Amino acid sequence: MTSLKTLDLTTDGGAAWTVQAVDGPAPDGLIGRAVAATVPGEVHTDLLAAGEIPDPFDGDNESALHWIGRTRWKFQTTFSWVADGNERQELVAEGLDTVATVSVNGQELGRTANQHRSYRFDVTGVLVAGDNELVVEFEGPVAAAEAERAKVGSWPHTNLHPYNELRKMASNFGWDWGPDVATAGIWRPIRIESWSGVRIDSVRPLAGADGVLNTFVSLIWTDTAAEYATVTAEVGGTTQSTSVKPGTDTAVLTNRVPAVDLWWPRGHGEQPLYDVTVTLADDTWTGRVGFRDISLNVAPDNDGTPFVLSVNGKPIYVRGANWIPDDAFVTRLNADTYRTSIEDAVDSGMNLLRVWGGGIYESEDFYDICDELGILVWQDFLFACAAYSEEEPLWSEVEAEAREAVTRLSRHASLAVWNGNNENIWGYVEWGWRVPLAGRPWGAGYYLDLLPKIVAELDPRTPYSAGSPYSFDQFIHPNDDRHGTMHIWDVWNQVDYTTYRKYKPRFVSEFGFQGPPAWSTLTSVVHDAPLDPYGQQMLVHQKAFEGNLKLERGLGEHLPVWKDIDDWHWITQLNQARAIAYGIEHFRSLFPLNTGAVVWQLNDNWPVVSWAAVDGHGIRKPLWYALKRVYADRLLTVQPREDQLVVAAHNDTDAAWSTEVTVTRRSTLGDDVLAQETFAIEIAARSAVVNDLPESVAVAGNPAAEYLEVRGADGVTAYSYFVEDTQLQLAADAYTATVTPTENGYDVTVIATALAKDLALFPDRLDAAARVDSCLVTLSAGESHTFHVTGAAAPADIAVPVLRSVNDLV
Repeated sequence: MTSLKTLDLTTDGGAAWTVQAVDGPAPDGLIGRAVAATVPGEVHTDLLAAGEIPDPFDGDNESALHWIGRTRWKFQTTFSWVADGNERQELVAEGLDTVATVSVNGQELGRTANQHRSYRFDVTGVLVAGDNELVVEFEGPVAAAEAERAKVGSWPHTNLHPYNELRKMASNFGWDWGPDVATAGIWRPIRIESWSGVRIDSVRPLAGADGVLNTFVSLIWTDTAAEYATVTAEVGGTTQSTSVKPGTDTAVLTNRVPAVDLWWPRGHGEQPLYDVTVTLADDTWTGRVGFRDISLNVAPDNDGTPFVLSVNGKPIYVRGANWIPDDAFVTRLNADTYRTSIEDAVDSGMNLLRVWGGGIYESEDFYDICDELGILVWQDFLFACAAYSEEEPLWSEVEAEAREAVTRLSRHASLAVWNGNNENIWGYVEWGWRVPLAGRPWGAGYYLDLLPKIVAELDPRTPYSAGSPYSFDQFIHPNDDRHGTMHIWDVWNQVDYTTYRKYKPRFVSEFGFQGPPAWSTLTSVVHDAPLDPYGQQMLVHQKAFEGNLKLERGLGEHLPVWKDIDDWHWITQLNQARAIAYGIEHFRSLFPLNTGAVVWQLNDNWPVVSWAAVDGHGIRKPLWYALKRVYADRLLTVQPREDQLVVAAHNDTDAAWSTEVTVTRRSTLGDDVLAQETFAIEIAARSAVVNDLPESVAVAGNPAAEYLEVRGADGVTAYSYFVEDTQLQLAADAYTATVTPTENGYDVTVIATALAKDLALFPDRLDAAARVDSCLVTLSAGESHTFHVTGAAAPADIAVPVLRSVNDLV
């Protein structure tokens, strides 16, 4: 019977690793010279720790370090091993990035070409008593991708490098928000496992809302195994065991937990999780499950094709964001960094994160935290913005990685959708791929055949979508707003953000608008003198095609063009927040036709001008605060309907919303109330209503000097304006601010004597460690607001550019 023993070969396990350049365009003196390495890790982080390279994120260092992705690297360690009487020894590598040759004691064990899967190598008889040498040699990933293209041909792709030739994180080769830092290294744990008889290969516990847990245990046996084995599963105070004969590859155990507490996404209930323990002699697997059912309704209706996620039979309005790898060097992430970033989603009112297909199948920490916090996970398979060969060996690599990913992640209560790809079906239809493809398969075989079959086999309780965007019918354009999911990218790329209102999308799974990171984040890496949007280093940290031109064009009539760099920073951050809030308020006003929005994007992987709501240093941009407002459980918004204005109210809670709403037409320049109307609203749980506005408030006498204040008796507010800010009359001295020190920072209290529009405090301009609790606060005359700042000492006073508003722009 098994007697499993493990020898940890990571740095934390005591192994001492080195890395050295073998050949390639490395600087003089580096080839053949070993430096200390950390495993798990990446060559960039090792070279940085050794002082061999500058920070890749700083200035223009990124381009100066492109040689790393074209250099061959050798990772090496020596470990001591003592025979323990077991029959078989295996080297287990959970993640090798990417094209690697693995050797022990000079004997080649195998070659790898997939970052997204694990590998096992039989080292029985290869290990010797005493010291053993392990070498993992990696091809330069950029050189390897180009060599594969030269060998098998080119498939259409976005961006510079042919990332689609390899099963490696696509964004690692650079994206329109991320640096070109193609890495190599042992990026997940590595160890020696020694065992006899039989061991657990994988465990797949699938829990349903009926309290039934079906646990599928995959077993691996030695050729000489002769004894029966007992497999046991424990959950929720129940225990089930089964005896299996040698050679049995799967054991299935069914536990029924009485009076089970169901798992719900946040805002819909609690997130109870149950420990699961599977044992096979001294081989033990542990994990957690939540009992829930998830379904996806895409059955055609009179308006087209809906996209409705339901949990335990209850439809969920999705308020989400797209998630990219949280650091360009993913081995620097840990449970704490994941929790901080996922809490950014929770605190903004989100209930779903979409793990985008150009990244990775995330760390177990990511999914565990989403389970705990009630954040649904939409999981892309890892295909993005490219065509992909369906020939061997790529087909088998895709199948292997998909089977492993589904097996590993299927247990998580938070897992809500498996999605075949990002934009590839759309790309085939509309991006000019068909001519260069010349009839060759381009990936449809994965999205429409292989992947849905794997999900149906291994995770039948989780819905599958062939792509994003997708209309759930091969005869309908994949990005049709009437059907399924859509991506809205003409806004940002081509047209004004008011175009959002031209769409009536069933579900928006990508849409976004750019803005710069926090001032302290930007200036920590951009050192142009003087600082300028078109400075050389600034453009290194603006990856989008014509990004700065689009920032300027995107102002439209909404905001004035900046006078200086301080104004540029404030105006473009504000316009980003405005654009996304405008879109989401429109989408929510369409409920129940629209059933969700997933903004691009929550997070950044380095300091950069991007679509993120939270920048690469973890500072929440004005966009994040706008999202917190428009993703609130209860939303009031003024919207145009035909020839009139309405107040749309969306109640995304389980309780009826009954309140009195006061709509006031006010002067922008003082405290004059020009007209006022009050009405009651009654909105059922998870429902919406639209109320026409009377002409007395809906029609302005002087549009440039008036605005609407919409205020619910329960504190929910909204504001609406009759003209854009470039025509709006605002008082320059509309408010005063005072600073008061507190125990852990300071307060800034603002008192308004006239309309103070979109007040924003940027304490990081004084101290990069400072954080503020609120932003984009609008005050009518006579109102006040206190900003709470933590992490920094109080300044003597506060003024522009630390305290900003629209008032100081117009």
